[in-house]
Amino acid sequence: MATINDNYLKLQGSYLFAEIARRVAAYKEANPDADIIRLGIGDVTQPLPAVCIEAMHKAVDEMAHKETFRGYGPEQGYSFLTEAILRNNYEKKGIHFGTDEIFVSDGSKSDTGNIQEIFGAADKIAITDPVYPVYLDTNVMAGRTGTMQEDGHYAGVTYLPCSAENNFAPALPKERVDILYLCCPNNPTGTTLNRTELTKWVNWAKENDVVILFDAAYAAYITEDDVPTTIYEIPGAKDVAIEFRSFSKTAGFTGTRCGYTIIPHNVTGKAADGSRVEYNKLWNRRHTTKFNGTAYIVQRGAAAIYTEEGQKQVKELVGYYLENARIIREGLQAAGLEVYGGINAPYIWLKTPNNMPSWDFFDKLLKEVNIVGTPGVGFGPCGEGYFRLTSFGDREDTKRAVARFQNLKF
Repeated sequence: MATINDNYLKLQGSYLFAEIARRVAAYKEANPDADIIRLGIGDVTQPLPAVCIEAMHKAVDEMAHKETFRGYGPEQGYSFLTEAILRNNYEKKGIHFGTDEIFVSDGSKSDTGNIQEIFGAADKIAITDPVYPVYLDTNVMAGRTGTMQEDGHYAGVTYLPCSAENNFAPALPKERVDILYLCCPNNPTGTTLNRTELTKWVNWAKENDVVILFDAAYAAYITEDDVPTTIYEIPGAKDVAIEFRSFSKTAGFTGTRCGYTIIPHNVTGKAADGSRVEYNKLWNRRHTTKFNGTAYIVQRGAAAIYTEEGQKQVKELVGYYLENARIIREGLQAAGLEVYGGINAPYIWLKTPNNMPSWDFFDKLLKEVNIVGTPGVGFGPCGEGYFRLTSFGDREDTKRAVARFQNLKF
């Protein structure tokens, strides 16, 4: 008889955004005329940059002719894309990698979820609280945690609280851990770690033989000079850090799916016999076994953003969403709310009024002003009393949502 993976039974309820969708659908069914403005799930609303569309159209035409048709491509990514990524995102900053240290994928969500497969089952993870749910849930599924406790935390996991009290900058763990997840700019709080803070983490990881899993999916939104756009700007990071990047929020590829992961050869782990093994080799083996590569057409579209015109169009696209973030941030502040983020990230993290529970605030917004956001507690116990809004909406919808906030009675 086949059995189940009992670790899945440790998971609490449905995935956060599935639960949001369920509640919104139920409300919409009961109120079909409701004019709902969605600022919850971080999905983009603006079209792909024109250069990407043009490149993908050309790639489609190539697939129609025997001379230019392509079947299976390299699982790690076509050189025209990997070389463009390395040249534009790293070499211009004086950071150098070999093309065998980069892996193109269908997005950073997949990679941050799957990366745990190359680590030992007994490795202990540390995550910030609140945190992007994928980091935690995939480790629960793998059996790297205990069960959920009464306080909402899983046994066997080291949580690093982030709140207004510590400026959303977590303290170093006081206990031994093997793997640390960091997201900067942060999802959900929209805050960042400056160069000094990030240097502290890299130095600590080197001293304690810890691997940092660094999610930089929102790096394109960084506007302040003291916030690194890649962890590899920090000396020593190549020895301890794996970095995840995405085209989803940079160039609107949420539905097109493309991202990449950098795994330097220097990042190693200990085998059972005591020898050191490159995680790069393990990921390459996993990647080539379980993944057939991102579609050629998609990779051509992604590569187009690195042209001169592509960089201009991406800058305009990111600027559009950052302006939305400014409108939300300043509008909510004018309404008397305590607001964070939205300067180096497309997320606004707000304190719920009168210490209202996060899901109660979700229901209040949905029912009273037809706005959808994300309850902070869905990202972890320390997110209780907070709420996330995204700036990925349409400009007019964003302005209308702010106006509704300002008319909301707390």
